[in-house]
Amino acid sequence: MNTAAPSVADALRTAADRLAAAGIADPVVDAELLAAFVLGGGRGGVQAAAIRGDTLTQADSDRLDELVARRATREPLQHITGTAPFRHLELRVGPGVFVPRPETEMVAQLAIDALRAAASASPVAVDLGTGSGAIALAMATEVPHARVFAAENSVDAYVWTKENFVHVGADNATLAFIDLAHAFPELDGTVSVVASNPPYVPDAAIPRDPEVRFFDPPAALYGGEDGLDVVRVLSRVGLRLAHPGGTLVIEHGEWQAEAIRGILAADGWRAAATHPDLTQRDRATTALRP
Repeated sequence: MNTAAPSVADALRTAADRLAAAGIADPVVDAELLAAFVLGGGRGGVQAAAIRGDTLTQADSDRLDELVARRATREPLQHITGTAPFRHLELRVGPGVFVPRPETEMVAQLAIDALRAAASASPVAVDLGTGSGAIALAMATEVPHARVFAAENSVDAYVWTKENFVHVGADNATLAFIDLAHAFPELDGTVSVVASNPPYVPDAAIPRDPEVRFFDPPAALYGGEDGLDVVRVLSRVGLRLAHPGGTLVIEHGEWQAEAIRGILAADGWRAAATHPDLTQRDRATTALRP
C-alpha cells in the first residue's frame, strides 16, 4: 500500500503506463474512466482535477490501483464499472451478457431510420437476440411512437436484459424470454423492422482481443462453421415477421457481407445492401421484404 496518496495527474500516468504495458488499446482513456468511476464523476471532471493538481485520498488511490490491476488482466472495462454507453443510454452489463460495441450504434441507426420511415402511426419493431437490450431500447426510446419487442434466450444474459428494460423504463418496449427462431408468432406479417446483432464468429476463429475471447459469452459470439448459422435462421424468421416492404437489419463481420446478401437473395429478400461502419468496415446488411 502506498504511504502517500498521489496527485490525480500522477495516478493517471501510473495507471496509463500499467495499462499500456498490458496491451490495452486506449490506456489513457481507460485510466481516466476508471478514475472517474472511483471518484463518482465523469471523465471530464477527472481531466480537470489533474490540471488543477488535485490529490486522491488514500482510499481512492488504493481503489484505483485495485481496478487498474483488474483491467490489466484484460477484464473488460464495462464489467469493472458495470455499465456500457450505447448512444444516449447507459446499459448495465457484466458476466454473461455481450458488451455492446460502438459499431453497433450504427446498426441501431439503420434500424431507427427504417422505423421512423415506416408508414404507420404505431410501427412495430423486433430485436432478435437482444443481449443487453441495446438495439431494442435505442429503437424504443428514439422512436417513441413505435412498439418494440425484444427476444433473448440466454438465462445469464436475460438477467441483464431485464434489468436494463426496467432501468430505461420505455413503456413501448416488451421483452420476452424466447428463442429467436420461434419469437413472436402473434406479430407475423406486421413488423416494419426486424433487427439483430447475432453471433457471427466462425467456430474455428479465435477472437483477437482477450476481452472478447475470455469474457464475452460464447453463445453471443460463435455462429457455426462459417459464422452464418444464425443469419440463416434470421432470414427465415424475418420473412415470417415482416410485412411487405418491411426492413431486415443484420450486423455481421466485415468479411461476411457478400455471403449474407446471397443468403437473403436466395430466401427472397429484395434490395440487399451492405453498410460500412465509421471505420469503413462492412458492418451491417439490410434488405426489404417483398
